[in-house]
Amino acid sequence: MNSITAQIGDLAEAGERMIERLRRKAFLPGSRKGLHVRFGIAEAAQLIGCSTNRIRMAEEDGRLPRTPAGENGRRSGYSMEELLRMRDVLGASPARAALDVPAIIAVQNFKGGVGKSTVTTHLAHYLGVQGYRVLVVDCDSQATTTTLFGFNPHFNITRAQTLYPYLSIEPTETDLAYAVTRTPWPNVDLIPSNLELFDVEYELAAAGSDGGSVLAARFRKLKAGLAELARDYDIVILDPPPALGTISLAVMQAANALLVPLAATTPDFCSTVQFLSMMDQVVGQLTAAGIAVDYHFVRLICSKYDGNDPSHAMVRTIMEQSFGPALLPVPILESAEISHAALRMMTVYELERPIGTPKTHKRCRANLDEALGQVAQLVRAGWGRVAPVGEEAIVHALV
Repeated sequence: MNSITAQIGDLAEAGERMIERLRRKAFLPGSRKGLHVRFGIAEAAQLIGCSTNRIRMAEEDGRLPRTPAGENGRRSGYSMEELLRMRDVLGASPARAALDVPAIIAVQNFKGGVGKSTVTTHLAHYLGVQGYRVLVVDCDSQATTTTLFGFNPHFNITRAQTLYPYLSIEPTETDLAYAVTRTPWPNVDLIPSNLELFDVEYELAAAGSDGGSVLAARFRKLKAGLAELARDYDIVILDPPPALGTISLAVMQAANALLVPLAATTPDFCSTVQFLSMMDQVVGQLTAAGIAVDYHFVRLICSKYDGNDPSHAMVRTIMEQSFGPALLPVPILESAEISHAALRMMTVYELERPIGTPKTHKRCRANLDEALGQVAQLVRAGWGRVAPVGEEAIVHALV
């Protein structure tokens, strides 16, 4: 290896050290990511769909603990754990019924730079705030989603914590429970990833060259493993690699729903059309091989959308004309608040206070709630239920 080529490894090591420095700086003390966001009583009531009086009454009669006041006499707000307990006590949990099939959503596009991992983590945290039990499975060896959850894939995650022991040609695990990692979110778990997961691609590709039986068996194994694990969750979100490989194929087959993020640019639109065409061919080939692929819904969501950019508006119009109702009507807007949060290895839902202006934060959060809420509605529709009606709406209807 010549000296120039050897620099690649040096650059990688320098980058990994910097990531660890950033992580330690972001998550002090203890270099561990925590969840410190709190919800005021008005926001908690809005999330649960009840009045603030109902929460206060539950605190007064002892069903809920009263949040202690700070030095200034004001309440500090409710933590995520307290919000989840509030949902249980007040009968406002959105959890699926026992016979409802857990949603297993693949967030997939072969085009890089469309915000796939950003959409995945924000969707997971949005659903967490709404009270769902969520599992995120990072199937991408680049491990961006794992990083956004506060783990350094190089220093904090071993091969034994990824999908590798389950999917390898010589597996050491018979189910996926070993890989479930707790996150700072009490109702959002993660199966992390790191670079060593890519070894599965080599192993399965080599096995596939001798016949497709081993490959097909691994596809079915991932689907069965995720279906078993999903019994403890309402929604499972899969983040596959941005390329057509064996892991991506396994994820396609394991999922029962598909969410395709794409940016509002001509190259992204063209690339996504090619992705959909390739998906159609692959699904046909998998079906012909006896490997079933069945989705409850397939939707595209426009990400990184700048409403002030005429070119974005034009491309979005092209998307609407091409994809019709399969394109979700509310795009995810480009926002500095998302970028600033990502720099801290966080999502907007984890910020204790705005990074930019309060107005920018509020607009970004409102857009994310509306855009990602579309996915929650699709999931609930699959369970035969619509979004729960809040107390105030019921009272208003009766007046």
